[in-house]
Amino acid sequence: MSRREFGTYLVVSVGVFLLGIAAGYAVLLSGDPVADQLIEVVKNGVFADILGDSPGMLALKIFLNNLQACLLLFLGGATFGLLTLFILLSNGLIIGVFAGEIAERLGPIGLAVGLIPHGIFELPALFIAAALGLALARSLLADISGAGDAAAEAARLGGFFLRTVVPLLAAAAVVEAFITPALLQIVV
Repeated sequence: MSRREFGTYLVVSVGVFLLGIAAGYAVLLSGDPVADQLIEVVKNGVFADILGDSPGMLALKIFLNNLQACLLLFLGGATFGLLTLFILLSNGLIIGVFAGEIAERLGPIGLAVGLIPHGIFELPALFIAAALGLALARSLLADISGAGDAAAEAARLGGFFLRTVVPLLAAAAVVEAFITPALLQIVV
């Protein structure tokens, strides 16, 4: 896979994610009860599981949750990219709903402080994992047509995932668990 191809997959990943964010924000603004239901499901599921954890345990749980999501983005390439694109779109939708809710409660500065410090690590990891998933899909198609070796390409892509995505996720988890809460206390 060339840098140009990888760049294309990154652009597609970001575009699908942004489309999901726009859709989520639109659902929130429309007053559709689905937005409230989505917020409740996530609050009672993901957030309820981490409330009261020490920062170290919180960082570990955040890391493992994000690692699982990124692995699914990458391995979703085995579905010819359909799962990868669905996960990107649905995660964007959830973030669009939550970003609108947080901005309403904490204001734009609170939203920025709550998302940017760890997002500068987490979002690139998410997009790289998705781009790797799309590259995996392409390699499967090439293998089916007899023009590639999907297993060898998957191993190469997996190595890149380990060297790039995993460290970004670790940094994001540490920042989200230790730094973001301190910054939010200052701002909010």
